[in-house]
Amino acid sequence: MAVMLTMALGLCVRALPFGLPEFLAVHAGDAIWAAMIYAGIRVIKPDLRPMQSAGIGLFVCLIVELSQLYQADWISAIRSTTLGALVLGRGFLYTDLLRYTVGTVIATAADLTVKRVGRV
Repeated sequence: MAVMLTMALGLCVRALPFGLPEFLAVHAGDAIWAAMIYAGIRVIKPDLRPMQSAGIGLFVCLIVELSQLYQADWISAIRSTTLGALVLGRGFLYTDLLRYTVGTVIATAADLTVKRVGRV
């Protein structure tokens, strides 16, 4: 459920940015994408500790971002589609790495908070 909600939020931020402060409209999508990766890892491997999931999630984000430096025709064609751009991105940006880190930190903190509240 967390993955689906995160995907919906990310799509809304990208498709309907009006009403959001410019800073959020520009930066939130990548942070939300990283949070979705984190949530997906937690779903696939729930036995991992949150910090392990965060590390794996950041690694996945890094690999996807670095893959954008590869510009062969076949992968550029995939990236030119809406789904391809959402999954693989369009072009390498150093700032995306910071956005992914922020999104992963927020998702991890939320996960740890929910676990802590559940134990009370």
